[in-house]
Amino acid sequence: MEHVWSIVLAAGSGSRFGGNKQLAMLGNQRVLDWSVEVARSCTEGVILVINPENIEDTADLNVDVVVSGGATRSESVRNGLGALPDAVNIVVIHDAARPGASAALYQSVIDAVKAGADAAIPGLAVTDTLKQVKDGPGGKEVVSTMDRDTTTAVQTPQAFDRKMLEAAHLDTQEATDDAGLLEAIGGTVKVVPGDVAAIKITTQSDLAIAAELMGLNK
Repeated sequence: MEHVWSIVLAAGSGSRFGGNKQLAMLGNQRVLDWSVEVARSCTEGVILVINPENIEDTADLNVDVVVSGGATRSESVRNGLGALPDAVNIVVIHDAARPGASAALYQSVIDAVKAGADAAIPGLAVTDTLKQVKDGPGGKEVVSTMDRDTTTAVQTPQAFDRKMLEAAHLDTQEATDDAGLLEAIGGTVKVVPGDVAAIKITTQSDLAIAAELMGLNK
């Protein structure tokens, strides 16, 4: 029997946002509240990884465990993994800065892992032209134009077979998402359709976009 828990990451500094974006108001509650709420509705347990300075802001959240974040995203994930109960065999990693992630998106990645994938991630089609670049004498120079049909813009939540995810984190490598670490050890990563509403809050203007996509302005 599968036991599924979530690890919600909320330990980022929010330097580009100009403050702690996870605690910013979005509609009638905080960004963090939205992300914890959907994690709670879709998984048996929730571990929140947060900046130690913001521990007091988690008192009213419906989470099972609160742990301190690390110096990097990957270190924060490892701190969360260390708090999982032994019985858990599927782990969902979600960035709290994506408050618009839906229960359906959670279920899609969880179902893919239940069906046999080592990991599953949401992906959106890339609409912009992508260029591979390198540093040149006068700045960035184009190396090649990438094929958009072979690229995808990745979101969270991302679901993982627990043993594979722990194996991927054994060598303390760093990555911008955990699927990248799993790829490095030969794991199979399935891509499910993403959701534009699961936008990542990076700047202040993203709050208004997220509110619109989540239907909070109606």
